[in-house]
Amino acid sequence: EAGGVVLGKSADKLFSLSGLFAVYKPKGPTSAGVLNLLKERLLAEAGVKTNGNKGNQVLKIGHGGTLDSAAAGVLVVGIGKGTKMLSTMLSGSKKYTAVGLLGKATDTLDATGKVTEEKPYDQITKRDLENVLQKFTGDIMQVPPLYSALKKDGERLSTLMKRGEAVEAKPARPVRVYSLSLQQFQPPLFTLDVECGGGFYVRSLVNDIGKELSTCATMQELTRTKHGPFTLEEHALYEDKWTIDEIARSLEHCTSLLPGEPSHKKLKTEHPSETAVSCE
Repeated sequence: EAGGVVLGKSADKLFSLSGLFAVYKPKGPTSAGVLNLLKERLLAEAGVKTNGNKGNQVLKIGHGGTLDSAAAGVLVVGIGKGTKMLSTMLSGSKKYTAVGLLGKATDTLDATGKVTEEKPYDQITKRDLENVLQKFTGDIMQVPPLYSALKKDGERLSTLMKRGEAVEAKPARPVRVYSLSLQQFQPPLFTLDVECGGGFYVRSLVNDIGKELSTCATMQELTRTKHGPFTLEEHALYEDKWTIDEIARSLEHCTSLLPGEPSHKKLKTEHPSETAVSCE
């Protein structure tokens, strides 16, 4: 029974699902929006009526690290007891492919924002760009973007910015870049492969690279290709596979990727109302 409703077989199967799996987040919707759509699909397939928002408490589900709405790629999802494992995903490494545009800067540091600056870039060579990348590899300091999910007084900085409120930049913080390489250079566009740790903003990296080259740059496209052990090619379920059976198969397939389950003692202290949606 869930919320006073007697459940059938598919609902039984849905509520018995537990663990981590990955879905593909397309460009456009927010990570929370993708999660809500996934939840709606699963509850509808199971025949569970949600009565407004009540269904949100029925199915325990969360994601392990926000992808900007303009970005696409791997979004790790925890279901059932798997929501307890999401916090470990935030500190794990991530891989991205990013396309940067030389000569323009925007207020959001990506293609969704207003152009704030334009500078010449014709003088920049492939060698210049490759040399600069070395400065952004390893343990570095990074100032997070003003348009971000980081919070001030409980509100996202991006929300405050959109309201036109004055927002001070957060101080630079230590971040880790495991690897950074130039894949393509067709001025004004350049394509990077980045592997980084938690709390890293690829938008800030592209912006900083532009400054280091004595021009400016903004991120045009971003795809997360790997998050922890989950890869876009092998593990991410596209929308047509968002079914109870497909997710059950994926959970089984992904079990081998995960560290040992937390002990039963820990699991018994779970609060059914907890949600584990984590933001970077």
